[in-house]
Amino acid sequence: MPVIEDRLRELGYEVPDVAAPVAAYVPALRRGNLVYTAGQLPFVDGELPATGKVGAEVTAEQAEDLARQCALNGLAAARGVLGTLDRITQVVKVTAFVASDPSFTGQPGVANGASVFLGRVFGDTGIHVRSAVGVAVLPLDAPVEIEFVFEVEE
Repeated sequence: MPVIEDRLRELGYEVPDVAAPVAAYVPALRRGNLVYTAGQLPFVDGELPATGKVGAEVTAEQAEDLARQCALNGLAAARGVLGTLDRITQVVKVTAFVASDPSFTGQPGVANGASVFLGRVFGDTGIHVRSAVGVAVLPLDAPVEIEFVFEVEE
């Protein structure tokens, strides 16, 4: 029985289809007991729901929601190489890139959209290390891009 996907449904979410890469890379790759995802943009049905800089065209609250969508897309990428999310034994690392207006300094709050979400989904297994970095621009003018590292059972 898919425990993690059941938990997602209880929270009101579904794992989307794996987002198509926007360049020459794969969405996720397993090496040993780790799954690394490519940077995940907040695509919903193949479209970005918002574009622009956080702190200018995009509010911090909107960006936090977009970070949660990046996490869902990261889970989709991981499921694509694992077959099931139930093989994840630990969320290890989250690296969030936030396209930021020069005066915006709330990158950690934006990244919390993904971090808090993963904690709600995985419980203690969702506790991870993290970086939240402000950048000038992201692909397709996305406000947020996040990459993930998951530990998985052998």
